[in-house]
Amino acid sequence: MGDVLAGFQTVWEFDTDSMLIRFERGIRTPKLLQALGERRIPFEALSGVELAVGKRGTVVLRAVPRPGADPLMDAADGQLKEAYDPYRLVLPAERETLADYYAERIRESLCPDADVPAEAHLVTVPPAPLSFKAYDGKASFDGKAISFRWFWTGASSEKWKVGDQHFRIDELTGVEWRSPESRGSAGTATKEGSAKGASAKGGAAKDGTARNGTGKGGGHGYLRLLRRSAEDEPLGRPDQDPAAVVFGMGYGLVHQSLPFAAAVLEAIRASSPVPCPEGAPSSNRAGAPRRDPADIAERIRHLGELHTAGLLTDDEFSAKKAELLAEL
Repeated sequence: MGDVLAGFQTVWEFDTDSMLIRFERGIRTPKLLQALGERRIPFEALSGVELAVGKRGTVVLRAVPRPGADPLMDAADGQLKEAYDPYRLVLPAERETLADYYAERIRESLCPDADVPAEAHLVTVPPAPLSFKAYDGKASFDGKAISFRWFWTGASSEKWKVGDQHFRIDELTGVEWRSPESRGSAGTATKEGSAKGASAKGGAAKDGTARNGTGKGGGHGYLRLLRRSAEDEPLGRPDQDPAAVVFGMGYGLVHQSLPFAAAVLEAIRASSPVPCPEGAPSSNRAGAPRRDPADIAERIRHLGELHTAGLLTDDEFSAKKAELLAEL
């Protein structure tokens, strides 16, 4: 397309197969969007686009990401406020006709499988190293492992007993992020509910028990790592779980903890082999249709970005690239 559509605090720049979303820096721009800076969104990563009347004489154009295509949105799991949504473009009402034109152009560019969850992440996230302070500890991610270092002022006795924690990416199946701006807390339980984490397969992980109430430190939200070794165990209270850090007032802020969770989820999925249907030993088993060369090239380009960001080793990159080339 080669066009630019500028809205309030956000600009969409269109290309033939993708669009670049840029977020302005300024006091009115949410910190999450400022932290993201800009994002390249392939049209393959979208399932649709919506146009609606906004507030105070505006219209809102929103691209709808495919489930499994964007690790940031998978980790957020529908918890983001409208103002934090990186797929939203707010325009003056008098530009509705122009917005409708671009909405139609995006629809024309969607892939045939737009309604099907993506098999791989198609949108990149901030690269490691990443870290943030939670209420009860500091979380760090170097691209290969996550470390939790407990704070004596906030960590529970259970966490102190087991000591600081270190988790390799290959030990994990997903993450569970609960927004620090949610009303629920990670402490003492007064009501049980269902919580879902984002898994490496691009969907929701198995249900676990979430706790709401007023907890130690008044923490709101948490980040929990879903461990392969504990898949069959019920999820307990995050303030007691050594695989979780809890948030609080001024701790685990959205613009810090969500990109962290997304980067971890991306690394988990990148390191997990894609399961072959019907138990086939190879993704290119006999009788399977050949993949579109353009799709293979796009996947290799995406792997190259992960390799450059340090989320894949040289050997992992070479192996996965060879697997994709074998499908041609």
